[in-house]
Amino acid sequence: MRRLIWWQARLLPIIIRGRDLQSVLSYAEIAPDPAFAGLPAEAIAGWVTAATRRPWLMRDRRCLRQGLLGMRFMRLAGHAPELHFGIDPRSLSQPVLAAHCWIVLAGRPVLNDILDGMEPLYVWRPA
Repeated sequence: MRRLIWWQARLLPIIIRGRDLQSVLSYAEIAPDPAFAGLPAEAIAGWVTAATRRPWLMRDRRCLRQGLLGMRFMRLAGHAPELHFGIDPRSLSQPVLAAHCWIVLAGRPVLNDILDGMEPLYVWRPA
């Protein structure tokens, strides 16, 4: 599993390059797979964090990379995670917006966490 997550972490920037948000999110819209059943969400979160520790690409969007990978593999394992997006309202007048995303499972963050000053903006729940 670790190798598969590591490999997908390397491919993800290529897979989502130039796509709009809806098609980027479709990467994580996957049905459970019995081969992954029973894997704990916390273990998957740890493997995703390790695989994205030193990003070559998507350095400025590490949370998105982790969120997409985490969602994909947690869904493969049969979990029902949500991907939460937030924005720092103080950045609205700045040249670059400060945004963040994190994964919530059963009402608690399991990968990343909401950052101070972030206002929740959108919750994505795959079908």
